[in-house]
Amino acid sequence: MASNMDREMILADFQACTGIENIDEAITLLEQNNWDLVAAINGVIPQENGILQSEYSGDTLQGPSYGPTSHPSSSSSAPSSSSAFRHVVPSRQIVERQPRMLDFRVEYRDRNVDVVLEDSSTVGEIKHILENELQIPASKMLLKGWKTGDVEDSTVLKTLHLPKNNSLYVLTPDLPPPSSSTLPGALQESLNQNFMLIVTHREVQREYNLNFSGSSTIQEVKRNVYDLTSIPVRHQLWEGWPASATDDSITLAASGISYPCHRLIVGRRSLPTQTREQSEEQCTDVHMVSDSDGDDFEDATEFGVDDGEMFGMASSALRKSPMMPDNAENEGDALLQFTAEFSSRYGDCHPVFFIGSLEAAFQEAFYGKARDRKLLAVYLHHDESVLTNVFCSQMLCAESIVSYLSQNFITWAWDMTKEANRARFLTMCTRHFGSVVAQTIRTQKTDHFPVFLIIMGKRSSNEVLNVIQGNTTVDELMMRLMAAMEIFSAQQQEDIKDEDEREARENVKREQDEAYRISLEADRAKREAQEREMAEQFRLEQIRKEQEEEREAIRLSLEQSLPPEPKEESIESVSKLRIRTPSGEFFERRFLANSKLQVVFDFVASKGYPWEEFKLLGTFPRRDVTQLDPNKSLLELKLYPQETLFLEAKE
Repeated sequence: MASNMDREMILADFQACTGIENIDEAITLLEQNNWDLVAAINGVIPQENGILQSEYSGDTLQGPSYGPTSHPSSSSSAPSSSSAFRHVVPSRQIVERQPRMLDFRVEYRDRNVDVVLEDSSTVGEIKHILENELQIPASKMLLKGWKTGDVEDSTVLKTLHLPKNNSLYVLTPDLPPPSSSTLPGALQESLNQNFMLIVTHREVQREYNLNFSGSSTIQEVKRNVYDLTSIPVRHQLWEGWPASATDDSITLAASGISYPCHRLIVGRRSLPTQTREQSEEQCTDVHMVSDSDGDDFEDATEFGVDDGEMFGMASSALRKSPMMPDNAENEGDALLQFTAEFSSRYGDCHPVFFIGSLEAAFQEAFYGKARDRKLLAVYLHHDESVLTNVFCSQMLCAESIVSYLSQNFITWAWDMTKEANRARFLTMCTRHFGSVVAQTIRTQKTDHFPVFLIIMGKRSSNEVLNVIQGNTTVDELMMRLMAAMEIFSAQQQEDIKDEDEREARENVKREQDEAYRISLEADRAKREAQEREMAEQFRLEQIRKEQEEEREAIRLSLEQSLPPEPKEESIESVSKLRIRTPSGEFFERRFLANSKLQVVFDFVASKGYPWEEFKLLGTFPRRDVTQLDPNKSLLELKLYPQETLFLEAKE
């Protein structure tokens, strides 16, 4: 039983692949399949993403690169599986169900009609819309393409469990075909349309659903059937081809087969026992021989050429240009040619091949941030393998595989057909993966190709998780890719955790280093500020001391230059001055009346009050004595016989 976390992952993958947005509906479908993801997907969209179910044996097969749901004429018709398996963690909350819109692309002959309806609508409502668009009575219309088979007009779309994008087609058996005057234009349109051939292998009662474009030839169909049934083209006995299909070079569009589906039966032509044994032995070395006329080959032995040689010449004549140039030196140029040739053979719906060297692919896949890393898928192609055409057209080009690879893998390719290119890859393989993996690739037989190497990058080496050979199915290929992704996801989560912890440690260290740097700068700035302040204080102190010393020297000089103070009993006229300081103290001195005012100034300066900084004020009348002529006598200035003066600091 899957755990809750596993179920959430399965539910997310199931919703992403099928386009079912309603969680309750998706859970119900998964529970019906016992939470088997692939079974649930096949049950919902057996033909939406190229996974087709065999009616008789349950084998899953897919036709070449086109299917009834693809529309070459419109890029907007890509099915919803193009976004398959994106990682979404769904919520289990039960919310009110909103109307779900369904998109339908309906094909009718050379026309495509887009219809958008709510899932609460009925099939009959689609027909009424088509009746207005196509001008065809709804009663004459057969609406085909439902995954559950034919449905009634009253069927509600919600009960069909449809994905968001759907492809249907209209049949009108009761209406006459278009007039012959429109045949050239219709034929041109048919070349761009896709035909589904339902081929029944008579001997084993197995049914194959194969998709081909209208430009494909009957010869190509027969070669593909040979790959599936191992019946050589010249031994195939067909039923169901129209009478007009007399030449194998005729395209399907011009052959007269039914559109969009046509049923055919193929069996092995009866041969004498000896001829059959020889033919089967020779066919083991033949890859897609294409000539339905067996007479040429039957007569070839008359000229000394056996069937194997004749088939080899036919195969060489029909083979397309090589996937890569022989002995490719520049890997980027070789992969550009590989991609172009792959697109020309199998269509544009294919994995995005990385253009560059294998080392560059490693860098892209493994050496980014842990959250951005991907697995590396190395696709090894071989034109001589009988599995190559089926694997490329039906599995590698399936939209579900293409989408899953593009989202989760870096895909790098190499062509092993030429011996020189094979030897070069084995050298690269030994250097990057070791001799064991190189030996594994070296011992692969031609018919085991194509080969997929699924590689995961580790801290010290590159680990090959899986080697997938070409004899597989879409289901098995998808399951093995998903299994590799589970291993990678677990490792990636550990790497992300380690990377986050490492970044957290580095961030803490950076923050600590930054804080320490800021602290050092602050301490240095503080220390420099203190040093500047101390230097300034010292300078000011020096200036103050110098000024005090200078002032003291001046005071002493003035004090020594003063004339002696006259005695009170002096017979000369004496002026007695009383001087009040700014602090409120008083000092007195006697001066001769004929002494100059400058002598008073010198006396006041000798007491520490130089006349440059202080002014001497008289009381009655109030006057600034310092503004008087210092050369006049006290008597002349009326500072006799006594006077009280005030010292006041100048502004």
